[in-house]
Amino acid sequence: MRYKTGHKEEARARMVAAAGRGFRRQGFGGIGVDGLAKEAEVTSGAFYGHFSSKGEAFETALVAGLQELRTGVESLRAEHGAKWVAVFVDFYLGQKRVCELGSSCALQSLTSEVQRADDGIKTVFETEITAVVNAVADGLPGRSVKDRRARAWALLSILSGGVTMARAVADKEVGAAIASACRAAALNACAES
Repeated sequence: MRYKTGHKEEARARMVAAAGRGFRRQGFGGIGVDGLAKEAEVTSGAFYGHFSSKGEAFETALVAGLQELRTGVESLRAEHGAKWVAVFVDFYLGQKRVCELGSSCALQSLTSEVQRADDGIKTVFETEITAVVNAVADGLPGRSVKDRRARAWALLSILSGGVTMARAVADKEVGAAIASACRAAALNACAES
């Protein structure tokens, strides 16, 4: 049986998305190949047709998640101009804070997994997060690249840390208070000095 052109690429994209959801929900240690295959609604054999190991699937999902964040930042900058930062902050501390964990941001949900990983994964993370920082910095006011990059690092750290803390509390009002405090700090961090 012949598959249509692009079938393999589409199947891989579905596998990467499913792996990302599985790792975000359960963490690297909390899900195995069988669980990842189930998330993708395929067999373990089909999983191995796309990835040589769970580690390769994690790396691929991590890269895809951070690239999604970068392209999201670039899209918001193009769509909202100078007001993009407030839109981004509100989206991140709003929808990305309360969505189902499998749909959360890779930065917030996978960074804790990366800190337990080997140097190879850390290097991949560093490369991808630097691209995100550059996309953020390119949209901030100010002439100094060094200053804009420092503010971009601060913004992303405040947002991902704030969402992590807000998700970790049981009381929704406490979570909202964390988000509110982080919103003020994030917008302040982006202001030109």
